[in-house]
Parts: sequence; C-alpha cells; structure tokens
Amino acid sequence: MKNMEKELLCPVCQEMYKQPLVLPCTHNVCQACAREVLGQQGYIGHGGDPSSEPTSPASTPSTRSPRLSRRTLPKPDRLDRLLKSGFGTYPGRKRGALHPQVIMFPCPACQGDVELGERGLAGLFRNLTLERVVERYRQSVSVGGAILCQLCKPPPLEATKGCTECRATFCNECFKLFHPWGTQKAQHEPTLPTLSFRPKGLMCPDHKEEVTHYCKTCQRLVCQLCRVRRTHSGHKITPVLSAYQALKDKLTKSLTYILGNQDTVQTQICELEETVRHTEVSGQQAKEEVSQLVRGLGAVLEEKRASLLQAIEECQQERLARLSAQIQEHRSLLDGSGLVGYAQEVLKETDQPCFVQAAKQLHNRIARATEALQTFRPAASSSFRHCQLDVGREMKLLTELNFLRVPEAPVIDTQRTFAYDQIFLCWRLPPHSPPAWHYTVEFRRTDVPAQPGPTRWQRREEVRGTSALLENPDTGSVYVLRVRGCNKAGYGEYSEDVHLHTPPAPVLHFFLDGRWGASRERLAISKDQRAVRSVPGLPLLLAADRLLTGCHLSVDVVLGDVAVTQGRSYWACAVDPASYLVKVGVGLESKLQESFQGAPDVISPRYDPDSGHDSGAEDATVEASPPFAFLTIGMGKILLGSGASAGAGLTGRDGPAASCTVPLPPRLGICLDYERGRVSFLDAVSFRGLLECPLDCSGPVCPAFCFIGGGAVQLQEPVGTKPERKVTIGGFAKLD
Repeated sequence: MKNMEKELLCPVCQEMYKQPLVLPCTHNVCQACAREVLGQQGYIGHGGDPSSEPTSPASTPSTRSPRLSRRTLPKPDRLDRLLKSGFGTYPGRKRGALHPQVIMFPCPACQGDVELGERGLAGLFRNLTLERVVERYRQSVSVGGAILCQLCKPPPLEATKGCTECRATFCNECFKLFHPWGTQKAQHEPTLPTLSFRPKGLMCPDHKEEVTHYCKTCQRLVCQLCRVRRTHSGHKITPVLSAYQALKDKLTKSLTYILGNQDTVQTQICELEETVRHTEVSGQQAKEEVSQLVRGLGAVLEEKRASLLQAIEECQQERLARLSAQIQEHRSLLDGSGLVGYAQEVLKETDQPCFVQAAKQLHNRIARATEALQTFRPAASSSFRHCQLDVGREMKLLTELNFLRVPEAPVIDTQRTFAYDQIFLCWRLPPHSPPAWHYTVEFRRTDVPAQPGPTRWQRREEVRGTSALLENPDTGSVYVLRVRGCNKAGYGEYSEDVHLHTPPAPVLHFFLDGRWGASRERLAISKDQRAVRSVPGLPLLLAADRLLTGCHLSVDVVLGDVAVTQGRSYWACAVDPASYLVKVGVGLESKLQESFQGAPDVISPRYDPDSGHDSGAEDATVEASPPFAFLTIGMGKILLGSGASAGAGLTGRDGPAASCTVPLPPRLGICLDYERGRVSFLDAVSFRGLLECPLDCSGPVCPAFCFIGGGAVQLQEPVGTKPERKVTIGGFAKLD
C-alpha cells in the first residue's frame, strides 16, 4: 500500500480524502472541499450532509463538558459572504419557483461541469469503501501520528477510545463523562480511535433508508421506495448482491490479468522509459536543427544587408561627386574668380586678331555657363526612395514560419472509386491540410480466414498523384482500402476504410457491333463503340398520335462483337433512366442474328418480344432453356417477373408478386456462367442480385441490347484504359 497514496488524494485539496462523495462522473471529492467549491460558484445552502449521521458531542453546545473550550466562531468574511448570498437561495432561483435551477459542479478531475440536480451535495452517496482504504493506509504508513481526544481542553490528551454513535474520539476520562452509567449512552460500544466515523451502511439520500438494489439504467444505488417510484419505472433493477458479485468478478478478472502480466507491464515501462530518453535526445536535436536554420537565415539576411548597404554607399558617392563638380563650376562664375575673371582679363586685350583668336573658345564656355545658370538643376537628387525595400511578403513568411506538419487523413472519393477489371482508387486532401509528397495505399481482402498476429496489409509505396490502380484483384471478393500521405515531417493519419466488391467473374471486354439488326436511321453508335443511342422513329410518333390506327414498331438490336464459348464472364453497363424501353441481356449468336436480321413488327401476332427468357411472365410449360435472357428496363424502372420477385424477397399481400418493378441502379451487371447455363443480373454498385435465369449455351453467346423507342446505353469502360474525358451521346453522358 506504500505506493498508492496518489490514488487517495483529493483533486481539490491534494490531501487524503475526508468523507469523500461520489460525483455523477464517478470521481471523488472531499465533502468539505465540495462545499467550498459550491460556495465559490455562488451556490449557498445546497451542501447538505449526504450521510445524514447523528450529531457528535463535539458539535452540540448543550452537551459540552465544563472542560470544553468555546466553539470557534465563523470568520467575519465568511459570515459576510453568507449574508450577501441570501442563505437558502442560489443564483437564478427565486423562492417558490416552478422550475428551480439545476446545480452544476465543476469536477476538477474530468475538467467538466457535472449536474448534481436540485438537492446538490445532499443527493450524493458517501464513498465508505474509499474511507476504509484511506484509514487502512494511514494505519499502515502511520500518517498523522497519534489521534487526540476531541473533547479535552487544550492541550488535548491522546485518544484511547472512539464511539461510532457519537462520532467522536475520547480519552478515558471524557469517555466516562459522556457515557455515564444508567443512561442510554452507556450502551454505546467503544471502538478504536479513528479520524473518520462512518455510518453502518449506505443510506438513500432521498428517503434515508438502506439501499438494497442497483439500477443498471441510471447506474445508481436505490432503496425500496426509489424502486417503486416513477423515476425508475421500466429500468433494469437488480439486487445489490447481484451487482456486487458481477462487479467483483469483473474487477477480480481484470486485476488477475494485470497481475499475471507483470512482465509485460515492466517491459512496457522500459519501453516508455526508452521512449522518454529518445524524446529527450530527439528534442535536443530538433532544437539544434531549428537554431542552425535560424542562424542560416540570419547569415543570409546579414549578407543581404551588407550588399544592399554597399549599393547605397556607391550610389551616394557617385551623387556626391557629381554635386561637387557642379559646385566648382558655379564657383568659377563668381566675380573675379575662375572663368569670369579670365573673361574680364581677355576683354582688356586691344589687339583685334589676338582677341578674336582667344575670345572664340572663351565665348563657347561662357555660353554654356550662361545656359546652365538659366536652367539650374542639381546634378543629382538627394532622395533615395529607389532604395526602399518592400519586406511585407517576407515579413508575412517569417511570421507564418512554423513547423512542418504531417498531411491530414485523405478523403476517399467514393463517387469515383470503383472496382471493375481493376480497382480504381481516388482521393483528395482536406482543404487546409499540409501538402503531401507522396502517398501509401494499403489494401487487403476481408473474406479470407484471419491468421494469427496483426492484420497484414498489402502496400503500394510512393504513389504520386491522388489516384491509383490496383491490378489483378481477385473476383468475387471484398477489399478494404485506405490511404495516408507523407512529407518531410513524416506519415499522416490513415483515411477511413473503404470496402469495395469486385465483380463475380472475369470482366469481358467487347465493343458494340451494329451490323446485325441496327438501323442507322434510329441508332447512333459512338466512335469508340462503347455507347449507343436510339432515336424514336416515325412509326412510334404516329402510334402516339393515332392510338387506334395500326402501325408497325420496330425493334432495334445491337450485339457485342465478342462471343463467349466457355467459363464465366461479367460486364456492366449504364442505361439512361429516360429510356422508353430497353432490354439488356445475352443470347445465342445464331438465334439473335436469325431473329433480328429484319425489322420485326411488334404489333404482328407472329412477333413475341419474350421469345427468350425475359424478366416478365413466361410460359411455365417450356422445359428447354431459352436462347435469350433479357432484363426489361423502362422509364427508370426494372420489370421483374414472379420468379425474380420471390428470389429477391419482394412479396405482395397474398405472397410473391406476379410482377413488380424496382428502381434502376446507376450501373447494371451481367454475369454469364457458360458451363452452368445461367445468367445473373446484378446491381453493379452494390452487387445485389436482381434476377437469375437459365440460358441455352449450346453455341456461342454474345451480349445484346434491344431498343423500342428512345433510349441510350453506355458500356462500362475497363479501368486500365480509362481516359480522362467524357463521351456524350445526345445528352446522355457515359459513366466516368
């Protein structure tokens, strides 16, 4: 018990607990400290004693012995504070208020406000177990020395007995004085002297009865009266014995685990101590690096300062030289000196030829001096405005100079991330995240048996950009992916995990072939042969205008240029939700070419739109597998027959629906199992099954798309050859 003193200290007074109270946040605080904290918060009159214990002789004036000294009066400042606070009121509450204010207690341990209710401290339980632990700890380490009698005059004698009923410690003389023979107090059982007197058991703060049950919903001990109150109606309430045994078993199990792993604890302590040493060394290195960089910046600034001052000095000397020369020229123009004096002497010459010879050159100099005198201007400016520095940007950079932070967790773009023949993963950094030099992509399968040890991830290191391709994923699997960025400061946090379903079979690559059953007047196939658009013809417009007039509606068919002869294959496409009627599926190549070479009459009795197996109602008497399997889509809905409805769990009032419709998903998936002769239609986003039907696979089978009226279909492009562009056909954009 010698090392547990830290657990026994009150967070307010930093001393051992004295009559600790259990706050609703499960932290403990001394009762006196709690009263003082509430007083500082302005709550007066709500610090009632939750133990409701009998009054001790030491606090009852009528039972004082003549040997007792007078009770110490409260301090004047505390009395003044009580008078100003209004005794039984607290801020915001008026007497008789219908909605009294709830008392909030600032817990010093969790640094948050805890709601105490209207009764304040009077509604809290006293932690008797913690008091017993504190008392045993004091006795084991002999904290506090001898216990003195509480009833003696100063100096008090050492206490020899204690009384739980009186809640006081006595010397022999005082015990006899307060427990005279022939009175009821003589029946009190003496105990060993102690500093803390506890009641015999926990009492309900509301009803002053012994607690007998524990409310799991409120996580609070309750008495019999609390149990039948409306406050705990419908709550899970168990006897105290059950709660005691359950908590004791949990605590014993956890403590046994900790005690049984002391080597692990010691190893972790050593690891933490080593981490502390590395932290000290790394911190010192970081300080030196920062100091070196700042000194480098200072050296660069000092060098730049010297060069700028040198440039200013050279400019200043040049200007001073020019101004000095100009001053000398002007001084020569003074009377009797320089050029003027020389000209005055030349004018005294009387020999005309000699005068002309000397005055000619002199006249040019005098003319230039006269012109300079008339248009006077200093030879150099005294201003150095061109030498001003604009350091606003540099000052901002220096002000914002800070440590480089690691990139924040990337955000995976779920709209652009998908799995097809490969997995295409796209992400971005949050707006205010530091930049990342490169990324690490991690992925793993979730549908494989777990192996002992930590979860193993496959990694792709140093990914440039904000997208990545994961090649050759396993079919029919679920992958979980995550990304994190890296820069000079290190690796950042991982993004949230994203789960992707891979196709149930290898992806079939093909293009659209309009040579069979395709009318160029009504069908437009894109240049890349991955999108087709159907334009309603004149017969359909006439049928809409004259409903009672017979007309011929043609079915336009587009086939894939690849036929399947073995194995399992999967492909996906997107159907325009505004399409009038589109059939997506597969069929025997020979039967498709034979049936749709001409333009059938959909109103003629010889034409059966469900000649193969369709998602609508079928003839149950046909036993042979049909040569076709189509899924009917129209106006943003998918038509499912009775078999598909029952398989998908779609039922009506009287059992499985005869036919029903489901919303059209963004992409449709078709999975062909050639050996089994089965075709499955899926939601290509969630891979939820829509329909499964048989198919005659006695020959090559190819994808087929049928149009009645306007519509558009876009094949899903392979991820590996996915261009960064969009191909739009008549307003219907393919899936990017």
